Amino acid sequence: MNLLSPIPLLLFPLLAFGQTAGGGKLSIHAETEVTVSQGDYAPLWLSANRYGMGSTSPSSWYLRAGADYEKDYRRGWNISAGIDMAGGVNTTSHFWLQQAYFDTSWRMLTLSIGSKERISSPLEKNTLLTSGWMMEGINTRPIPQIRAEIRDFYTLPFTRGWLALKGHLAYGAFLDGKWQESFAGAWQNYTRDVKYHSKALMFRVGNKSRLPLEFEFGLHMGTQFCGDQMQKQPDGSSWLILDMPDGLRNYFNAFFPTAGGSDTTWGEQVNVEGNMLGSWNFALNYYYRDWKFRLYLDHYFEDESQMFTQYGIWKDGQLGLEVTFPSNPWITSFLWEGTSTTNQTSPLLYDAFAGSFTDLQMSGADNYYNHYIYQAWQYYGMGLGCPLLPGPAYNADGAMTFRSNRMKAHHIGLSGNPAPEWNWRVLASFARHWGTYGTPFRKVEHRFSGMAEVLYTPRRISCLTFKAALGIDRGSFPGNSIGGTIGMRYRY
Repeated sequence: MNLLSPIPLLLFPLLAFGQTAGGGKLSIHAETEVTVSQGDYAPLWLSANRYGMGSTSPSSWYLRAGADYEKDYRRGWNISAGIDMAGGVNTTSHFWLQQAYFDTSWRMLTLSIGSKERISSPLEKNTLLTSGWMMEGINTRPIPQIRAEIRDFYTLPFTRGWLALKGHLAYGAFLDGKWQESFAGAWQNYTRDVKYHSKALMFRVGNKSRLPLEFEFGLHMGTQFCGDQMQKQPDGSSWLILDMPDGLRNYFNAFFPTAGGSDTTWGEQVNVEGNMLGSWNFALNYYYRDWKFRLYLDHYFEDESQMFTQYGIWKDGQLGLEVTFPSNPWITSFLWEGTSTTNQTSPLLYDAFAGSFTDLQMSGADNYYNHYIYQAWQYYGMGLGCPLLPGPAYNADGAMTFRSNRMKAHHIGLSGNPAPEWNWRVLASFARHWGTYGTPFRKVEHRFSGMAEVLYTPRRISCLTFKAALGIDRGSFPGNSIGGTIGMRYRY
């Protein structure tokens, strides 16, 4: 009880503020969830794609509370702020700050500072049904950052409604260095004080009031840079392996991907400095009466070999189809996604800095989500990309890398709203894993992950929502599991 006692105490000043603030809108929320399951880990869809609130532990509990405030001003100005705290048992941390942000907006432009549950990718997907984004989605805690963005599509005034754009530019910091140190096993490498960079630009062509067809395309890129690479010793201490430079030039190199200077490692001097990765995003929307059909491609890349067509047609990425149905009491949306990460520009890699023939380079074995300095594209053990590829939190030996990044998967999602008080969704994923090119599995590992969830919001007590979910995993990687979650959410 003492663990979470600060949460209700911090709500009292927020409630008092809500009674005296004029012209603004304040909302208070609190929620709690309990998950109980059998197996080494909780079923995937009871913990994934929840902004890091889900725990991989088979049984866990958390309590979360916070408040959001928003106010509009004249001439298109707006401010918003929020704070969100949580604590739990068998969670990644006993107590943590989930959100703490302040946003200032003028018309379509927003400057956001702090940790906020936001979708970084410019590619819109159904957050309730999707298996996730290839580069960065909603699978981890929010990364604290300073972010300038056009949040929603802004129609350019000289195009008569036919061309719109959105995008963002952000710098932040990974704050999981202490967690990595405690999680890492003996002789395992980990990182600390790593910086974060993300940028995106997305265009939309089409005017659905004249033609029921829209095309979207854009680029999303992210980088891990600066920081230290450490190695955990058997006695619990750590050794410094690499101290990456942290100066203004390194922030510039993160924005314009270029080779590092003489103060970086030899590999960074020859290749791009930092762990640079990204995704090309395409979508086609078709509207027919009350129906909407959305076809999209989320193509992931780690370097120029897959960023462009150096090696021919793109073979890795996620292809998705979402159908939004006319209003009915049974099904509101259907989604299918097919994901492949097995190619990675083939298993052959020869880098000039690693051999004698400095004029020869063959880019292969891209080793998705893993990196020789920064270990993995992860935050607090959860992969920043698609959760169908289990992150380091699933490694019993404390390794800070992805055990398998070569996968093919099919994913299906269904949702419905049979009555104003009831909502449901079903997720089912079928995946095959090959391990990595460097450490392949002895045999192909098959995995099924499923979940059925029901939400109930009483008509007379609309500020309360009750939740119940059942989840199941079948397969030897990372293991069999079956369990359930019950929860309650309050919002006023």
